[in-house]
Amino acid sequence: MIGGYYDAEFMSDTHALWRLGEAGRFRLFISYVVVEEIAAAPARVRKFMHANFGPERTLSRSDKGEELARAYLAQNVVPSAFIDDARHVAECSIARLDYLVSWNFKHLANVRRESGFNAVNILQGYPPVRIVPPTFLVDAYKEENL
Repeated sequence: MIGGYYDAEFMSDTHALWRLGEAGRFRLFISYVVVEEIAAAPARVRKFMHANFGPERTLSRSDKGEELARAYLAQNVVPSAFIDDARHVAECSIARLDYLVSWNFKHLANVRRESGFNAVNILQGYPPVRIVPPTFLVDAYKEENL
C-alpha cells in the first residue's frame, strides 16, 4: 500500500486512506515484510515509510507468524513462491488487526485468498482478517470529505 502513495493508478485512494489515518479513523501499521520489500523501492517511498512508521507501528517477525504462514502454504492458499504474502497475513492475524490493506489483488486482496487465509486462521485459533484495498475503507468515509 505504501508504494501506492506515489503511483498514479493508486494515489488518490492511498492518500485518502492516509488522511483517514491522520484523522484518527484508523491506526496504520506495517509488517517487517514491508520494511524488507521497501528496501529496494525508490528513495521517496523509503523516505515516506521511515518518516511514518517507527518500531511501535511495525509488526515484528515471530515464530508464530512463520508457523501460520507455513500453514497457509500447506493449504495452498498462496503458492510457496509468495511466502512473503503469507507472512503479511500471518503477522496481521496474530496481531489481531481488523484489516490488511493492500493493492495486491492477485495474492492478497481477493475473496478466494481471503477465504483461504481465514479458514486456516480459524483452524489455528486466530480470528479472521479482512484483506481489502484502500478503496474499501475510504468509501466508507467519503461523506466526511477528509
